[in-house]
Amino acid sequence: MTLKEIIPFFSWIKTYNKRFLASDLMAGLTVGVMLVPQGMAYAMIAGLPPIYGLYASIVPLIIYAFLGTSRHLAVGPVAMVSLLIAAGVGQLANQETEQYIALAISLALLVGLIQVAMGIFRLGFLVKFLSHPVISGFTSAAALIIGFSQLKHLLGIDIERSHHIHEILISAIQNFSDINWVTLGIGIGGILTIIILKKIHKSIPSAMIVVAIGILIVYFFELTNLGVTIVGDVPKGLPIFGVPEFSSDTIINLLPMALTIVIISFVESIAIAKAIQSKHKNYEIIPNQELIALGAANVGGAFFQAFPTTGGLSRTAVNDQAGAKTGMASIFSAVLIGLTLLFLTPLFFFLPTSLLAAIIMVAVFGLIDTKQVRYLWKADRRDLVMLLVTFFATLSLGIETGILIGVVLSLGMVIYQSTKPHIAVLGQVPGTEYYRNINRFKELKVREDVLIFRFDAHLYFANADYFKKSLNQKILNKGDNLRLTILDTDSINHIDSSGLHTLEEIWDDMQNRNIAFYFTSMKGPVRDILYKSGLSQKMGDGCFFMTINDALVYFDEKRDPNTNKYTMQTNAIKAT
Repeated sequence: MTLKEIIPFFSWIKTYNKRFLASDLMAGLTVGVMLVPQGMAYAMIAGLPPIYGLYASIVPLIIYAFLGTSRHLAVGPVAMVSLLIAAGVGQLANQETEQYIALAISLALLVGLIQVAMGIFRLGFLVKFLSHPVISGFTSAAALIIGFSQLKHLLGIDIERSHHIHEILISAIQNFSDINWVTLGIGIGGILTIIILKKIHKSIPSAMIVVAIGILIVYFFELTNLGVTIVGDVPKGLPIFGVPEFSSDTIINLLPMALTIVIISFVESIAIAKAIQSKHKNYEIIPNQELIALGAANVGGAFFQAFPTTGGLSRTAVNDQAGAKTGMASIFSAVLIGLTLLFLTPLFFFLPTSLLAAIIMVAVFGLIDTKQVRYLWKADRRDLVMLLVTFFATLSLGIETGILIGVVLSLGMVIYQSTKPHIAVLGQVPGTEYYRNINRFKELKVREDVLIFRFDAHLYFANADYFKKSLNQKILNKGDNLRLTILDTDSINHIDSSGLHTLEEIWDDMQNRNIAFYFTSMKGPVRDILYKSGLSQKMGDGCFFMTINDALVYFDEKRDPNTNKYTMQTNAIKAT
């Protein structure tokens, strides 16, 4: 591999020019301004002090800018990953304690190491087994959990921490009389202002505007005297270097959640990166390199007090709309966060926590995918069931169990579809040499003495029995007039030993019943398998044809019109 492939930064920095600098600077500052309140809010979701959201917005951004293949992906804290941190680490320690913070930082290191290892060994394809309906169902449920988890900050009341919506709502109702209406008013006002500003233009730093207004209102009207909760002292200074705790017990305890974060964060990041890349098309997204870049960002961040990070949808969209050209935009964002930590943290003292809750709610409720439900209702009810099962499992059983059920559903669907693939009986389009599914096209020509069968999958141990039963049923349906069975293998790309044994059994049965058995459109690698096994020699060259029409012409020429029998061991039009 070349240095440019290992560190993509060198592939674009050589062609960097002054025109890019202005665009990257503006985009970087815009995203940085957006990231300050978001980072603090997402740290709260993760159960960490707000300052850790800013710590997680420096080193990971710089590392990804050097190693990532996307020139627009904005890496940093995101709501989904933050919720997963709270769900996993919250089972091991009390939130905001030193032990909890140490575990969250160790989780970033573990996540990063797994991602880097997956990228090195080119395992990025594994996330494809998590289907889009499952991701949509999980994301929508998690968004609801995240949103409702902020009710205590929005209402200004004590609500027992939980990852189950019904428990949060029950607790909120029980404490209804304790609601701080000033706090609620600030939060609702923040939500409405963010929504209005976003509708005006997505690149407007609505979160920062709301934060600035909220701080001024609380300060000048002395709303803390009315019970409005504020962030308070925010430590000044850059994150310090430290080696995360990484004992065997820590790895064992954090591994299940680390794997979940790896899957979810990579799926989210690669989807966002590809969506933005499709608009520009002047660079290529390389999934395995993205794993390495995201992993390195987490590993590096863990040594500077960062919790797990990944690509964020809203910030990436703003980064693109603000005119970002390269990864320099992310570097400028990190510099702005660093300057904030050095000089501006005292300004956040009077920031009401209800506004951070408002920022979180607006962000996560946008993740609820109702369009996908409506689409699947029309397009694929089976996928809709997968979405709904994952959605309700996540809501009722929790984050970890929900994603586990989603993974099992995805794998189960892959197995089910491969064991019972699509099959078709073909008929001739009148006046042509084309053959189509008789169940999908009308007025096809179907001969009583010929069965043309197509199997749309690999033929292997998991579906060999289904193949045999399906073919035998179609033969039975044809009755005693059947004299030729043609297997259209155009969709069969591989046959394993079980498939070979099945074909041999069918061949022997056909011979005993005096029914010809031909193969058409067989691919070279599949023919090689049959040849190496000796099956093609047993059947003879007279069984393999380029097209269905070739097979029918050959059969009609070799059939004895008096006995209605055929001669098989002759030359034929051979497939290549």
